Amino acid sequence: MATEDARPWFNFYEDFVPRTLAIEAKPITTMLDNAARDWPGRAAIIFQNTRITYKNLLERAERFAGALKRAGVECSDRVVIMLPNMPQTVIAFWGAVKAGATVVMMNPLYMEKEILNNIQDCGAKHIILLDILWPRIAALRGQLPLKNFIVTTAEDALSFPLNWLYRLKQARRKDVPSIAYDNQHIFAWKTFCKKAERYSERIADPIGTPAIIQYTGGTTGAPKGVVLTHANLYTNTRQVLAIINETARTHHTFLSIMPFFHVYGLTICLMIPVELAATVLPVPRYVPQDVLRMITRHKPSIFPGAPAVYTSLLQQKNLEHFDLKSVKICVSGSAPLSKDIFRRFQETTGAEILEGYGLTEASPITHINPRETLSQRAGSIGIPLPGTDARIVDMDGGALPLPPGKVGELVIKGPQVMNGYWRREDETASALRNGWLYTGDLAVMNEDGFFYIVDRKKDMVIVGGYNVYPREVDEALLEHPDVQEAVSVGIQDKLRGEVLKAYIVPKSGKKLDKAGIVSWCKKKLAPYKVPRLVEFREELPKTIVGKVLRRALKNEEENKGKGDT
Repeated sequence: MATEDARPWFNFYEDFVPRTLAIEAKPITTMLDNAARDWPGRAAIIFQNTRITYKNLLERAERFAGALKRAGVECSDRVVIMLPNMPQTVIAFWGAVKAGATVVMMNPLYMEKEILNNIQDCGAKHIILLDILWPRIAALRGQLPLKNFIVTTAEDALSFPLNWLYRLKQARRKDVPSIAYDNQHIFAWKTFCKKAERYSERIADPIGTPAIIQYTGGTTGAPKGVVLTHANLYTNTRQVLAIINETARTHHTFLSIMPFFHVYGLTICLMIPVELAATVLPVPRYVPQDVLRMITRHKPSIFPGAPAVYTSLLQQKNLEHFDLKSVKICVSGSAPLSKDIFRRFQETTGAEILEGYGLTEASPITHINPRETLSQRAGSIGIPLPGTDARIVDMDGGALPLPPGKVGELVIKGPQVMNGYWRREDETASALRNGWLYTGDLAVMNEDGFFYIVDRKKDMVIVGGYNVYPREVDEALLEHPDVQEAVSVGIQDKLRGEVLKAYIVPKSGKKLDKAGIVSWCKKKLAPYKVPRLVEFREELPKTIVGKVLRRALKNEEENKGKGDT
């Protein structure tokens, strides 16, 4: 272990923050059990005209667990949840974990290749999905190991009379997918739990039992499943709450914009609220005006977000018409928050803005800025959470710890660090060495123990808070019959942090345009992975052995930006 002198961040822990924190060897369902026991009548979820109390959420989750067991779900089976933020997502998540299953949260925006890769890799037999996604999944049934399909609709999230009005509206539409429910393998959400007994699996080994498999590019860029145990996730919630000093005695309301299918959203917007017995306002689709109305109406006190969200809200022309003063705490992650946006959003809301850092392999949070304003550092990801060690090591061998002020790779050790990648021993051995997680991020620590991200060791791009791996985009571009060569890079964007730009060399005699390339990519990739900028060239810069110099193109763009200022 590092010596205390090697942890200068301890000097910035407030009096209530423990310097060490033991691993929580409990199943994550303990959070829900405790909230329902201690605060049964408190609202767990408010969505449109639907209000679900903690007592009711526990009952629904356990009936869903019983229905899953009845449908053949066994302990450690992988269950895919492919839903936006809505009440069914929360119920399905807790229900699947109560059934003893391992949850695989999947982005509803995923296209064919991404769906095939993830589900084939994890071997899931069961999926919960939205009805509008059915055509995408049905077309792949012959290639997937899935046996059971539980299909829900937006109507299932609504109460009378909105559910009836929605049903009437859908009846007039011609694009609503037709689903042949057979109640053997294809189930409607409303009928799936009928007459199901409540069930809750006993998790004997929370430290070794996976709760979720979260797919990510990890530190090498190749999509793979991160195995996070019950203890990983439970402990990470306790680490965060220990440093922000919040308990269930204060009735908080969370504005849950960050998607539950992303580990950041899952931890910050779903699990931590349950540990606090807080009320969650799920937002299935981010529309700035809708969010401003929600804040004014429901008065949320905690608002986890990303720089792109805070920026877009500040850009609304009628912002002064909305009351945002209920927001007391904002947690910003996934990309750096500019000083200007930090200052303006803080002035608009009066909220404390806590910037942090994490990665899927660490459940995901490892660093956060202290709540004490005087201790915060502009541009810093903050200090390690209680029970977390962090250091900067040399970029070559990764074994030599570097002193403050020196740039190297950020490595992390703590109870929130993953057990490994799903069935990928080589990648696990590369990322986890001697108990340390190698993040692939280049960073620096100052004398006070505050960390700053400098760059990424790999070429990963963060677009609107989502990780995008340019190589995956390149492969989609190269599948185009008229593309000779292609490479994509991330370039700076004021709203999204970064956007993708594609550089393309057409095949001889072929004509291409931006619209055609974008349309092609939309068929192959999730929307946030589609390049927003396209440039056609006669050739691309290469090394002597023919490898495209992605960094040279990125430098070109950075130099253009300097020339414009």
